[in-house]
Amino acid sequence: MMFTGIVKGLGVVEQIRPQDDGSVRLSIRSGDLPWAEYDLGDSISVNGVCLTAVELCEAGFAADLSSETMNVTAMRNLVSGSRVNLEPSLAMGDRLGGHLVSGHVDCVGTVTGSEEDAGSLRLRVGVPARYLRYAVKKGSICVDGVSLTINEVSREPAAGWFDVNIIPHTAAATIAGSYATGTEVNIEVDLIARYLEGLLTAGTDPAEPAATSQGITKNFLRAHGYA
Repeated sequence: MMFTGIVKGLGVVEQIRPQDDGSVRLSIRSGDLPWAEYDLGDSISVNGVCLTAVELCEAGFAADLSSETMNVTAMRNLVSGSRVNLEPSLAMGDRLGGHLVSGHVDCVGTVTGSEEDAGSLRLRVGVPARYLRYAVKKGSICVDGVSLTINEVSREPAAGWFDVNIIPHTAAATIAGSYATGTEVNIEVDLIARYLEGLLTAGTDPAEPAATSQGITKNFLRAHGYA
């Protein structure tokens, strides 16, 4: 399943119920989505986390979160009454308004500051240093399920961060307008950057004589007309 990082509605956490198997059942209510059009088993992004609908009703749905998901994402901070960003998965032929998003969170970031910037809100988000290699100026990043464009990046080992701007529409249509210093957010880096890194670092098929055992190099790309 894929998403685009364009939030389609806001929801409110109605209930969080521990299950016998160690998972947590999350019930969400929202009047922003046409729930009658969805089926059990459909994928819905909640704050950037791809979840499977296990219950549906006229006003929302429920999904199960594993203990692993609770441990490695900002979903661990949700309580009854928390607002969340919602996006149903893409259907074939849908417009791609943001960028390709998998709903698989890479890390948890922390809002370290915000300021007004020409009518919008400029946010600074600190993330673990190893994920900043995927962040580039004017590139895309997903924050709590919202596709955003990176303004600046600092790769300081001890305190790396990136800046993004939240326009008034996005602030009103998502939970981004309520962020405060210290808020934890789900981060998914750009898929293309992640796959490109894999191509550049992984070994190649030994049946391909033009490639080297060290993977795709700049010389290999140049020889094949890509650089």
